[in-house]
Amino acid sequence: MLWTANQILRKFSTSSHYYQNKLKLAIIGQSVFGQEVYSNLRKQGHKVVGVFTVPDKDGKADPLATAAEKDGTPVFKFPRWRVKGKPIPEVVEAYKAVGAELNVMPFCSQFIPMNVIDHPKHGSIIYHPSILPLHRGASAINWTLIEGDKKAGFTVFWADDGLDTGPILLQKECAVEPNDTVDTLYNRFLFPEGIKSMVESVQLIADGKAPRIPQPEEGASYEGIQKKSNAKVNMAQPAEVIHNWIRGHDKVPGAWTVINGQPVTLYGSSMLTGSVPAGQPLEVEGASQPGVVAKNGLVLYGTDGKALVVKNLQFEDGKMIPASKYFSSGESSSVDLTDDEKKMADEIRNIWKGILSNVAAIEDTTDFFKSGAASMDVVRLVEEVKQKCAGVQLQNEDVYMATTFQDFIQMFVRKLRGEDQEEELVIDYVKANNMTLKMPYQCFINGAFEDAENGKTYDTINPTDGSVICKVSYASVGDVDRAVAAAKEAFDNGPWGKMNPRDRGSLLFKLADLMEEHQEELATIESIDSGAVYTLALKTHVGMSIQTFRYFAGWCDKIQGKTIPINQARPNRNLTFTKKEPLGVCAIVIPWNYPLMMLAWKSAACLAAGNTLVLKPAQVTPLTALKFAELSVKAGIPKGVINILPGSGGMVGQRLSDHPDIRKLGFTGSTPIGKQIMKSCAVSNLKKVSLELGGKSPLIIFSDCDMDKAVRMGMSSVFFNKGENCIAAGRLFVEESIHDEYISRVVEEIKKMKIGDPLDRSTDHGPQNHKAHMDKLLEYCEIGVKEGATLVYGGKQVDRPGFFMEPTVFTDVEDHMFIAKEESFGPILIILSLRPHHSDVDGVLYRANDTEYGLASGVFTRDINKAMYVSERLEAGTVFVNTYNKTDVASPFGGFKQSGFGKDLGEFGDSSIHILTFILRL
Repeated sequence: MLWTANQILRKFSTSSHYYQNKLKLAIIGQSVFGQEVYSNLRKQGHKVVGVFTVPDKDGKADPLATAAEKDGTPVFKFPRWRVKGKPIPEVVEAYKAVGAELNVMPFCSQFIPMNVIDHPKHGSIIYHPSILPLHRGASAINWTLIEGDKKAGFTVFWADDGLDTGPILLQKECAVEPNDTVDTLYNRFLFPEGIKSMVESVQLIADGKAPRIPQPEEGASYEGIQKKSNAKVNMAQPAEVIHNWIRGHDKVPGAWTVINGQPVTLYGSSMLTGSVPAGQPLEVEGASQPGVVAKNGLVLYGTDGKALVVKNLQFEDGKMIPASKYFSSGESSSVDLTDDEKKMADEIRNIWKGILSNVAAIEDTTDFFKSGAASMDVVRLVEEVKQKCAGVQLQNEDVYMATTFQDFIQMFVRKLRGEDQEEELVIDYVKANNMTLKMPYQCFINGAFEDAENGKTYDTINPTDGSVICKVSYASVGDVDRAVAAAKEAFDNGPWGKMNPRDRGSLLFKLADLMEEHQEELATIESIDSGAVYTLALKTHVGMSIQTFRYFAGWCDKIQGKTIPINQARPNRNLTFTKKEPLGVCAIVIPWNYPLMMLAWKSAACLAAGNTLVLKPAQVTPLTALKFAELSVKAGIPKGVINILPGSGGMVGQRLSDHPDIRKLGFTGSTPIGKQIMKSCAVSNLKKVSLELGGKSPLIIFSDCDMDKAVRMGMSSVFFNKGENCIAAGRLFVEESIHDEYISRVVEEIKKMKIGDPLDRSTDHGPQNHKAHMDKLLEYCEIGVKEGATLVYGGKQVDRPGFFMEPTVFTDVEDHMFIAKEESFGPILIILSLRPHHSDVDGVLYRANDTEYGLASGVFTRDINKAMYVSERLEAGTVFVNTYNKTDVASPFGGFKQSGFGKDLGEFGDSSIHILTFILRL
């Protein structure tokens, strides 16, 4: 057996007492939940002396029975335990014969006599899906949601006579999300945590530490069992009450209403927070006003004038359709199958036959659910089809949408051919650079573009002239939660994490190819949204992004652990090996200076490792990230793997930092915001963090340098990407003997620079990213002049539309000045002189390192010994020698001190993996 590091610690650091306290158990119950509790209790060393479950249904055994029979555990399938309220003697005697010390009832639908409940030495414990005493009864989960409770949870209690009133042993709770359903609440918390807690409860009993806390009468409730017959929606209520009723019955038993005289079951309800979209009116029985069939579903109104949206509708014959297709649901014609598709249909027919073993033959009209299939069979069908027919990505929802075999095959073939793909929803068209640009501008969540939950938008501005490019969705906290839920679902249950790493690499290679195919479009969008000069955007912003995805696509099948020799404890032989695994959902918050390249640097390694992600682009530069999302769909990246949320850093970024389902957050931006993010990540769930923060990088130019190269590279170190560059040289230390010549030549070269439209191929210097940044740079220059530094050139805004800043040069700067300590993040060259008595190497190093930052640095000298001495002592993550701004996808990048921690790029370019240690005794 393989053990994780944590399991090893538990296994070998506990006392022998841990092994002695094991019990003989009877498991009374059913379902997958019961099966998991049974399996986990056996793994913990407890002996299951008997499993008591329900009889086979339609020739199929319950999952608990199947697992127990496979293990050789005695299994009893009593149809009932009592008749007319009295125990059946032979059933009770058969139970007593197994000699259980404790009854464990993980999910039990039968009435168990009290002489069975009380018979074992330790009595009986049972799982209940509510925080008792509230919501006693069989429909506890439903009523938690129907009542709009803010908290849900479960109780393990000492079983009583069936009224759920026995003493409490253990309780756990979780927050109820606004759009939780019975399924999501059960799958997210009640199922996985419930299994753990049942096992924990048994061990507490074995160790003599289990409490018996009497249930109070105060707060107790006894709501009725919810069945289809009493699940009809009362439309004469406020919208939120209607929403809670629908989600409280989704998927079982299903809330319904009457439309056009027919009962229709409603699934997938959410509150509508924005404006009501356009659509066709639809009369709904008992509603205060007609509903609206819109592109996002059926809009229903409450008596308070507020609205909710229902995603799916199911009719009496079992057929489910998207609510948006209500008026066109009968219009789709069937497709003719090719010979290859007919072979696949035969394969799928065999899969159906294997699941529906009670059905003599699978006909076209055979209905999956009416033939006895349950929710676990849906999962099996989806997974078997995906396994046998590679390349087709089915979801559980697809089965509910196509319940007959004929409809299922039609749906499958349409997916196989790609005909089921939704047309691109909201694409804006902008004429620029002699081409028409297609730019998505909505949130990208779970593989689709959609408006923000609250309907809010904001203007994204072209810095060249201050004009509005388009309106972009302004994501809300609710959108963050939906995106994280989609990413978590994609990681936990989607194909991405289960995919062969080489296949994952193929998809990333395809994505890189698509980015290259659209590189001119991407570079143009980057130019008009961020102000980057087109030629630089094409080569660096886009070009390096493509290289990054190709580089990490090649790493997908090379992420591997190590085998480590350890001490041998004779006579045993021991082996240790490690394994690297993805963390899960990763959040990425990127800056506005290199919108696409920062996306690539942060996300390519994350995706290569098998993680899913939620990315927030900078509010002022969202467009290439959204275009990237469009290309990811075309590349075949499964839905939910990539999610993009434009909007506020204070709102979206903060929620990502706080969200308990995110396991890692990568951030590039300012040091103060990085500190806040790190604090939030620690307090929320101790998620991993990588930070690339501020810089004030020193560049030391000695008199023995190659002057031509030092002038050219020194200017580039500051003016590259109009100074909006995290590793820009914030301080140039120039030896006094060449100081005046150096400044003269720099100013001479600046005067040759062409400032103007970034789409003009001959432009050297484009506009600053946005107005607020432009204003900050002007203020920065004013401070420098007031401090006594000499403004040699520039320092003003260019007299033309847009946010253009003159390349600027300051001299006579002292180490203590504001402009010598604070990052400008703009085209402002700061020169500090190295006078003869300050030009000894160690003195220069002291001044260069006298900063809170440590991102990058550089040195220019022909003396290789001096170059090596200086580069080894500069406190920075990257040191450039006789060059600057040279980054490569194979070379790790990142700083230290208050410039952050963690590396982008290279072999160790991302920390979004677990390293698991396994220790085996051979």
